[in-house]
Amino acid sequence: MEHIAALLLVIGCSGDLGDCRELPVDVPIFETREECQSELQAVRNKDIDASPRVFATCVNVDPALVYDDAVLVWDVGPGGRLEAALERPDVTVAYNDIGNE
Repeated sequence: MEHIAALLLVIGCSGDLGDCRELPVDVPIFETREECQSELQAVRNKDIDASPRVFATCVNVDPALVYDDAVLVWDVGPGGRLEAALERPDVTVAYNDIGNE
């Protein structure tokens, strides 16, 4: 079974960072973080999608995370810092305590 250790996330933005979106990459998943890191420079050197500003990062993946529930969340701050994480949405547990008074 292949374990994913890192995801390569590439974001293309307008010059003022007002409009950002995920950009596709040839190989988005890696078995080791080192493999992902080695691709970062190559991605940054490409003229991807003609976006004025391109940001890329490797997002760590917890092998214990249930991938079906995972959500990739990211944000490019005003200073041009890309922050990203693979998170599990909060689990809401509903219960009914009627009749348990």
